[in-house]
Amino acid sequence: MSQYRIPEEAVLVLEDGRTFRGEAYGAVGTTVGEAVFATGMTGYQETFTDPSYHRQVVVMTAPHIGNTGINAEDRESGQVWVAGVVVRDPALRPSNWRSQGDLEDGLRRAGVVGISGVDTRAITLHLRDRGAMRAGIFSGEAARASHEELLRTVTGSPVMTGAALAAEVTTEHPYVVSPPEGTPTRFTVAALDLGIKGRTPALLAARGVRVHVLPSTSTFEEVLATEPDGVFFSNGPGDPATAEHEVELLRRVLDARLPFFGICFGNQLLGRALGLGTYKLPFGHRGINQPVLDRSTGRVEVTSHNHGFAIAWPEGLATDQPAATPYGPVSCSHVALNDDVVEGLRCHDVPAFSVQYHPEAAAGPHDAEYLFDRFVAMMEDTSAQA
Repeated sequence: MSQYRIPEEAVLVLEDGRTFRGEAYGAVGTTVGEAVFATGMTGYQETFTDPSYHRQVVVMTAPHIGNTGINAEDRESGQVWVAGVVVRDPALRPSNWRSQGDLEDGLRRAGVVGISGVDTRAITLHLRDRGAMRAGIFSGEAARASHEELLRTVTGSPVMTGAALAAEVTTEHPYVVSPPEGTPTRFTVAALDLGIKGRTPALLAARGVRVHVLPSTSTFEEVLATEPDGVFFSNGPGDPATAEHEVELLRRVLDARLPFFGICFGNQLLGRALGLGTYKLPFGHRGINQPVLDRSTGRVEVTSHNHGFAIAWPEGLATDQPAATPYGPVSCSHVALNDDVVEGLRCHDVPAFSVQYHPEAAAGPHDAEYLFDRFVAMMEDTSAQA
């Protein structure tokens, strides 16, 4: 177990040269990625296995991480996707009736390099002041290199702007998630895997939807071959400006008037398919406590996020005013209450909507699960009109 191991030294080096020294956590070695902070006090296993965090070094703002251990049920994918992990005070041993192992041991087996014993509050405040930036974690022998050498490694790593990452996290082969036994199949949905989390098709299946999960490279003809009643675009990592194939596929979905629902990366791609722009946020939204206003209900939802890019609303147009697009008017249906970022779209003339956050959130919050019901209702309405 990790508590009996004498930790090796480790150092976190940020792109602007700021350095934090601590102890190795997880695998020993070198990793680089975009340094971001996640604000959840729970759900660290879901965060680390979320493909949206591919190529990111995640700073956990909660000081105690690993208390409840890890288990096979809470994984959102088949592997750990984060590039690195930064924690302040890791648990000495897990204590939970569902625990099947120790978090640090799990990170070590996955080859994920991390650092502990650092002031994560200071790191978070620094990132909030300077913005998300590249970072490297170096432990063991690698930590003993000169600061100049370590910084060169960091600044020589790729940036997130312009990164096309969906193809690196998508499924290699299509697969089907069917409704559980005893639940009748009502609809079929083609879900484009841009970094999909396991809970998403499970929640659709629980509502009587047979979900065909397809690779991000799928063609429109392959989508149609599933005989879908609706199309879903998932969350995922990378710069939406690079997703030209996926955007063109989505335009064909809109042309065919197939009901569409997108989340996170899928929300950004709907924006681009409609002719809206996207941009890089200074430090993004991450964690499970982001307040978002649903303008259709007037309710404030506490939501789960992980995105570094956002939709750019047309200049000079307030977000409470519809924007003109080649597919008719579109409204900003949801807005972030911390910074007024566009958090959702609703098309007026075609059956399509999207949100920037994760309504399938595990380990919570569950305020936004109703959006899956809204998607089912849209398919019901479209079917009734056919």
